[in-house]
Amino acid sequence: MEEKSLAEIQREVDRYIGQFKEGYFSPLSLVARLAEEVGELAREVNHAYGEKPKKPDEADNSIEMELGDILFILNCFANSLDIDLTKAHDAVMHKFNTRDADRWTRKNGEPQ
Repeated sequence: MEEKSLAEIQREVDRYIGQFKEGYFSPLSLVARLAEEVGELAREVNHAYGEKPKKPDEADNSIEMELGDILFILNCFANSLDIDLTKAHDAVMHKFNTRDADRWTRKNGEPQ
């Protein structure tokens, strides 16, 4: 499978949503959906790594699918507010690389 850039993913989600009259949900609804999906991810992580095994009749979801759902909703949220996730990512990485440059112990022992 060919790798996609974050911008390509945003455009793909926009094309998908654009085919429906309803369009994007409101920001408040999208936050609620994002919270729901994060809860579903937490449940899957708890089943896989926690002390709570799945019941035999529970749906066969996966951490991968739940992360995919979160990525989809996150792209919907960004698109609905005209936010470029690549720019947002770059700003966050700059913040981590400057503010937190010396916060963690590097594997090679050298500062970045």
